[in-house]
Amino acid sequence: MGRYTKQDIIRLVEEEDVRFIRLQFTDIFGTFKNIAITSSQLIMALDNQCMFDGSSIEGFVRIEESDMFLYPNLDTFVIFPWRPQQGKVARLICDVYGTDRNPFEGDPRYVLKKVLKEAEDMGYRFDVGPECEFFLFHTDDNGQPTTITHEKAGYFDLGPVDLGENARRDMVLTLEDMDFVIEASHHEDAPAQHEIDFRYDEALIAADNIMTFKMVVKTIAKRHGLHATFMPKPKHGVNGSGMHINMSLVKDGVNVFDDPTKPMGLSDEGRYFVGGIMKHVKGMMPVTNPLVNSYKRLVSGYEAPIYIAWSGTNRSPLIRIPAATKRGTRIELRSPDPSANPYLTLALCLAAGLDGIKNKITPPEPIGVNIYKMTEKEKKEAGIESLPGNLIEAIRELEEDEFIQGVLGKHICEKYIGAKKGEWDAYKAQVTSWEIEEYLHKI
Repeated sequence: MGRYTKQDIIRLVEEEDVRFIRLQFTDIFGTFKNIAITSSQLIMALDNQCMFDGSSIEGFVRIEESDMFLYPNLDTFVIFPWRPQQGKVARLICDVYGTDRNPFEGDPRYVLKKVLKEAEDMGYRFDVGPECEFFLFHTDDNGQPTTITHEKAGYFDLGPVDLGENARRDMVLTLEDMDFVIEASHHEDAPAQHEIDFRYDEALIAADNIMTFKMVVKTIAKRHGLHATFMPKPKHGVNGSGMHINMSLVKDGVNVFDDPTKPMGLSDEGRYFVGGIMKHVKGMMPVTNPLVNSYKRLVSGYEAPIYIAWSGTNRSPLIRIPAATKRGTRIELRSPDPSANPYLTLALCLAAGLDGIKNKITPPEPIGVNIYKMTEKEKKEAGIESLPGNLIEAIRELEEDEFIQGVLGKHICEKYIGAKKGEWDAYKAQVTSWEIEEYLHKI
């Protein structure tokens, strides 16, 4: 049973003087799109009668098959706290359907729902807790974003060193107004870098929350005269931003990853889940790390994982099993970054983990030492491989992994791979300022 019925939403819109409702959905690249309707159109929207032109959304459909319907998810109804108190603005997150009234295969939310149904058929609920990092930079005189910051704060520092503290506090308060449960917020390692963590939740809710979170952070930053960016590596020489994904499976109310009799307190199912992710992680990379820039974060020296290994408290591997007890036992995947589409990212994490459980894929032995300090010979002897080093290597891995292609579906795979190859080609053709500085004066 959901939180809201149609009648609840109609009543709330009237009582709260909501004048506009944004019908939001996500494209395959993880960008929020929306159609704004007036409250007079609400009943039509709640009856799944709102249409839009799918051919105008990158990666959706060709022009000859363009009409699409939006099906609002009633439980995602929320009033934006930062909008005017008279004539308020609310939103509903929607699923995308075709004119045949079947779910659209290119809708990332549908891809996640499909994998969640598979987990449900196995008796599992997939719970997720994301850790989203971002930078707050100054804007220029025209309001355009820069990479300039005047602050020098570091990990967990407090104001007045942390100039973004007021903005971050407002973000937390706004998110709480929108029914988020915020567990922690703090300054991260790099100057101007921040993290806000929200409560573990069922995966579809968590993915919706990540999209909403990004929108709120950007909106509140702008009100403070700052620009919030989820770009993985906006500045050379400092840590990049990650989006660590903490995961657990629940069956009959019990966390199936928990087994205090096993090393690290991780059950056999948990180990197989790790094995599945380690098997497929290379093919997942174009989705979990989707930008040319994503691979600038994944270099040694900044705590970002570049090796396919797992461990307990050690922070250098790809997968970590944080110290926890009973319900808290979880698997933390540390490679994704916040530019990723959360629906597709969580779908692939779950599908790969379930593949591990179904086929009892045993991961290699955990690595208890700092991998960054191991020699190449030691890494080779331990069988430790590296993640793809750039976007085109990652795309090639996806093209080799038929399982991951199957999870994404033919439509998304073709559109996504084509777009990412185009992005790589455009990047390759650039002449960068580094090249000019390095070569122009001496060649």
